[in-house]
Amino acid sequence: MTTIVKAANAAQFLSLVPHLLGFTPSRSLVLVPFDGDRSLGAMRFDLPAASPDAPPDTIDRIASTVIGMVCRLPAATAIAAVAYTDATFDAGAAMPHQDLLRALERRADSCGLRITDMICVASDAWGSLFDSERPGEARPLAEINPHLDAEVGPAPVGNQTAGADLPPVDSAQQEHVAEAIVSLKHLVALLSGAPDGEAEADSTQRINPQTIAAAYTLDDIPALLEESLTWDLADLAPYDVALVGWCLARPSMRDVALVQWSGQFDDGDEALDAQLRWETGEEYPPDLAMRMWGEGERPEPGRLNAGLELSRRIAATVPRDMRPGPLSMCAWLSWALGRSSHAEVYASMACEIEPEHGLSEIVLSFVSAGHLPEWAFTSTPRPS
Repeated sequence: MTTIVKAANAAQFLSLVPHLLGFTPSRSLVLVPFDGDRSLGAMRFDLPAASPDAPPDTIDRIASTVIGMVCRLPAATAIAAVAYTDATFDAGAAMPHQDLLRALERRADSCGLRITDMICVASDAWGSLFDSERPGEARPLAEINPHLDAEVGPAPVGNQTAGADLPPVDSAQQEHVAEAIVSLKHLVALLSGAPDGEAEADSTQRINPQTIAAAYTLDDIPALLEESLTWDLADLAPYDVALVGWCLARPSMRDVALVQWSGQFDDGDEALDAQLRWETGEEYPPDLAMRMWGEGERPEPGRLNAGLELSRRIAATVPRDMRPGPLSMCAWLSWALGRSSHAEVYASMACEIEPEHGLSEIVLSFVSAGHLPEWAFTSTPRPS
């Protein structure tokens, strides 16, 4: 995202930061890279907690890591840094997190990045190290007006984790979906000759005609996954939720959805074929595998968002034991969209249900390491 930032002073700039992020950060370090007077979006990191046991070079290593991410943006020529903290400007004390801000300043300077401002927003005041009149001194929070610029609309509500809750779902809908899933699992087990849970599939049990019709959809999973991106989430049929939930609960089919929703329909066909060949001992194509790690062309954000909202609805609707699959998709899609805080929430929810859940643990490792997808540092999406 590239935005022209029109701020006459630091207070006005702080008023615009939540609009760049889409939320009001807390306990965060925010870097806003610039190409001239145009912002290149904003990067949020967890604010490092003070620890007496931390190695002396901890702050410098953090500064090197985050400035290194800015340097991956080819157009970045300058940055502004803001520390949002619960700490206070105590009487006679220095501005909180000056050590981190100064470390960022040193590292940015060594990388040839111009510094436009270094600010701390504390719980009782704010201050700027670049304040020409009162450098590093406390100023009233009331000077920061998130509604200052009518052109950017109302201030975002909530911090970086806001919006990660699963959508509310009617209990009757959950019951209908659970019934559809049981029936679907039974039919699939019967057709494949595989066990249905702990028992063999009962061939004498009556099959709901709706289940039979739904099962035919599984003959072309990429077509199902593609159509699902267009569904009205406010009016999902139980068997629609059951079908996609059944796919996302299976790692092989979930990975097909990951490749397809972050690519195009043909990518899903290729991923399904590759999955079938991999199960017979062939090597999985590297160009498909690299997508999970965030490498390759930048996905179309609209497809990622559509997949995320669908996965959120499915995770909220299916029985608890089936939720880790769709939750892991929520986590990966959030990460792919640059929403690492949300990704961590969803992946943690999945691991609470199923410890050591594969994709969820991968996403948690990404977030912990501060790893972002390669396309986060590019501005042109792949053609749709």
